[in-house]
Amino acid sequence: MPYDEKIAERVRRVLSGRPGIVEKKMMGGLAFTIGGGMCCYLSRKGYFLLRVTPEVREQTLAMTHVKPTDFAGRQMSGFVIVQPEGLRTEAQLAKWIERGIANTTAMAAAKPSKRTTARETAAKKPSEKKAASKSACARR
Repeated sequence: MPYDEKIAERVRRVLSGRPGIVEKKMMGGLAFTIGGGMCCYLSRKGYFLLRVTPEVREQTLAMTHVKPTDFAGRQMSGFVIVQPEGLRTEAQLAKWIERGIANTTAMAAAKPSKRTTARETAAKKPSEKKAASKSACARR
């Protein structure tokens, strides 16, 4: 069974006009991402998964209509399931989506930056290259 197209259309309406939202079909479901991070997901089993940060996970699980995700017998710590009863109105759905977006952007902001790419290194001034080279040697 594919994801619920009616809920997908409702999610699209809530997200319409918001910059940076990308919709991707994956694992038989439909993911909505912002800035490369998934904020919510509609599974092929009919679940609405919502992104949570470690800081708000327990607080979110204590809310009505929310339960932990269980994927192949393991809990996914970065997501919770919002049950259909919690998505009945557009206001309820919008509230959950806003939480998912806030959690996704918070996680992206907290992520440490990746190593410097070759292009970024080439664009640096010679003095910056020496300092970067010295710090890379010190890490080894």
